[in-house]
Formats: sequence, C-alpha cells, structure tokens
Amino acid sequence: MRFTLLLGLLPLLSAAPALEIVNPIISQMDGGAVDPPGFEHTPGEVVFFSCHIANFTKTSEEKIRLAYSVQAFDPKGVPLADIYKNEITDEVGPQDKNWLPRVSTEIAIPPLVESGAYKIVVKAEDLIAHTSTQLEVPLLIKGHAVDPSDTLVIRNFRYLHAEDDLQAMDKPIFHPGETLWAKFDITGYKFGPGNKLDVSYVFSVLSNTGKVLFTQPEPAGDQTESFYPKRYVPAEFSVALQNSVKPGDYGLLITVKDAIGNQTIESKQAFTVQ
Repeated sequence: MRFTLLLGLLPLLSAAPALEIVNPIISQMDGGAVDPPGFEHTPGEVVFFSCHIANFTKTSEEKIRLAYSVQAFDPKGVPLADIYKNEITDEVGPQDKNWLPRVSTEIAIPPLVESGAYKIVVKAEDLIAHTSTQLEVPLLIKGHAVDPSDTLVIRNFRYLHAEDDLQAMDKPIFHPGETLWAKFDITGYKFGPGNKLDVSYVFSVLSNTGKVLFTQPEPAGDQTESFYPKRYVPAEFSVALQNSVKPGDYGLLITVKDAIGNQTIESKQAFTVQ
C-alpha cells in the first residue's frame, strides 16, 4: 500500500517568537532625550539606561516572571561596576496586550577611564519558559589620553598659569608674584588586592645650579581601592613665586613612589622667572 503525504493540506505550525530585549535607550538624565548616534559620554558621568523585554511567556493565571541583569564593560571586556540584577513579577491581562516589562537603571562611568567603544550588556531570562537572551548596546566614551606603561612613569607634564587652564603653556615663563601651576599624570604602577594602589609624589624647587630651594613638606598621591582599576593618577601642585624671587632659570624635581610595585622615579622640569 502506498501513502501519499499531501503537505498542502497540513496545518503550518510556527514557533513562538523568541524572548527579546528591545528599545534600548541611553540618556544623560532619567526620562531625558535619547543620545544621538555617535554621542560620546565623559568619565565620571552617570548615564541612564532603559529597555523593554518582549515575547515573554504567561502562565494560565496571566502571570509573568522575568529576571534580568545590566552591566557595562570597557573595550577590553573589564566590567566598570558590579552587575545589577533584578526580577519582574506581574499579572498581564488581555487589556495589557501592548504592554512590555521595562528595565531601567543608572550606570556610573568611573572617573579615569580612557576613550573608546564601551558596551552595556543586558541579559534577560524568562523563568516560566526557561529561555534567555542578551543584547549588547554600544556606549562611546571620550576620556583623557594617557599612554599606558609597564613601569612607573610621568605622562602629560604641563605648566599652567592658573589651576583651571586647559591649555598648557608653550614656554614656562613666570614672573615674581605669580603662582606656578604644574599638572601631570602618573601611570605604570602596580595594583594590590581590590585594585588597591599606593602612589605618592613630592616636588622640590631647584636653582639653576641644582641647589634645593624648597621641598614639599608632605607627599601627595592616592592610596585607594576601587572596583574598576584606575589607569592613572592625576597630580598637581602650585608654587607661589615671591615678589623677591630673582629672575633666572629654575627647575622642579618630582619624585614619584609606587609602594606596591616598589618603584621610584624622578623627573626634572625646567622653568624661567623673568
């Protein structure tokens, strides 16, 4: 006996839509305007993230149960902060056919991160259907440029006329009665447990013959722990030039110590008083 299968007469069965994360939004304020394409956030900023979960499963009692997590990562895959987790349990009736569960949280960008293409990873799990999904949302950050180093080093040394100046002086020429400002970045130090660092620095003012005229009485620096490793330590100090200071060539001797990595370096920077 021959059997003929008439496919055209069989009902077509389609799989239910898969669990999905939709409508991702990054904004500078809660409920604010969506960031335009290519928008760059800044280190230390708090961004507001939200999205929705679609194609979830309901029980016979019209209930849903979802779990989700949100976490941001740098370009190398290192998390910026601890993972945020939560669950959504609700009752969804026929009148809520267009309603979607909303995920909403804040993401604090660490203050010293570098520029690059970061990402927000959102994961969702349907605890009733036992399905899961995830979505990666790009997050662009424009940070302060500090070249990395395997050993302790000073980067981006600059003289300034005022503490808030953004542009470094082309020629470090000061006058009696002015305040000399110096800023630089320290990197290449080692970390202890919990991303602990122990970096300190002192400076001395030198005459043109190398004689020490003044030394900072107490070292400054950073001895902290953080979830995300600080890639550099910003440093600054000022020197009030007395009206009686003689014109001539002078120098700064900066000594930096990394207690955890057992490293010490010195750097000399010249300036002139006219």
